[in-house]
Amino acid sequence: MQSRVKTPAEIEAMREGGKILAQILNGLKKQVMVGMSELEADAWVEREIKSLGAVATYKTPEVNFPHVICVSTNDEIVHGIPTEYVFEKGDVVSFDLVITYKGMKTDSAFTMVVGEELKGVKRHLLNYTERSLYAGIDAIKGPVYTGDIGYAVEKVLNDGKLGIIRELVGHGVGHKMQQAPEVPNYGKRGRGVLLVPGDTIAIEPMATLGGEAIKTLNDGWTISTRDGSLAAHFEHTVMITIDGAEILTSL
Repeated sequence: MQSRVKTPAEIEAMREGGKILAQILNGLKKQVMVGMSELEADAWVEREIKSLGAVATYKTPEVNFPHVICVSTNDEIVHGIPTEYVFEKGDVVSFDLVITYKGMKTDSAFTMVVGEELKGVKRHLLNYTERSLYAGIDAIKGPVYTGDIGYAVEKVLNDGKLGIIRELVGHGVGHKMQQAPEVPNYGKRGRGVLLVPGDTIAIEPMATLGGEAIKTLNDGWTISTRDGSLAAHFEHTVMITIDGAEILTSL
């Protein structure tokens, strides 16, 4: 069952929160450099969240994650717990953040390469994964099935010959961080759950330069590729509108 209908005030809170989230992540991109640790990145984000009047959703009882942001490096796909690891030149790092603002949640993620020009296989991985996100968004022309979104995402990732992480999915978001429906990164047109105007979802393709198999590390949170291949993750919170989609987590 999907979330209860949002009030106009709740939708506006998601718009405001989404812009705050986008501001934080855009600032983080400029902060991350060779020699910074994952924990230092986490601390910077925590300060920004507080200064902008939001709440770090991951550290609330709803989630109980030990830090404010997930930092997943190289073969780590998602849910990476920030550690004392210091970023090296060429590291592929994904940052995934959820904030609560006026009681409503928004969720977004991006992947970057630290300290060097984006090129070669890393450029291929990041470009196709991000393109698949926007293909999923572009598939929304008003009421839409989750299968239509998944089909669009899957096509781009297949065109790029990337491994598609099928065991992890996008999801509804708003009143809670994760709620129905699931939004897979693969699918068939006209199948799945019908999304209607006012529904808000997180579309989040995750892809690898290798296989699709995953494993959870001993910390109980971090999920990585089983074959050790590099991974990328991009995500936006999107609202279905009458004739399209509104990206809430952008400036």
